[in-house]
Amino acid sequence: MSIAWIFLLLAGFFEICFTIALKYSEGFSKLIPSIVTVFFIFLSFFCVSQSMKVISIGTAYAVWAGIGAAGTVITGILFFGDSCHIVRLLSILLIIIGIIGLKISHFD
Repeated sequence: MSIAWIFLLLAGFFEICFTIALKYSEGFSKLIPSIVTVFFIFLSFFCVSQSMKVISIGTAYAVWAGIGAAGTVITGILFFGDSCHIVRLLSILLIIIGIIGLKISHFD
């Protein structure tokens, strides 16, 4: 796996982190969670921008957003009591299949 894909995976992970921090910021009304949110947003954007030096913009954005979306939904189910309805789980699976498909079809 190239460094660009590692940056992209990190960008997705940091997107999940900033979404969780955003929840705790309560609309940016709490200082520390708001600072943490902005920090992870910066890291996420930095990492995705580094990945786009090698990976096409469409692939990078879709994978980044997919990791963030699927990861945030899974985090919500595991830690915040969000619904784990079968339709939600199947939808996450489709996102993950799409991410895998984009990775497989990308040729460095």
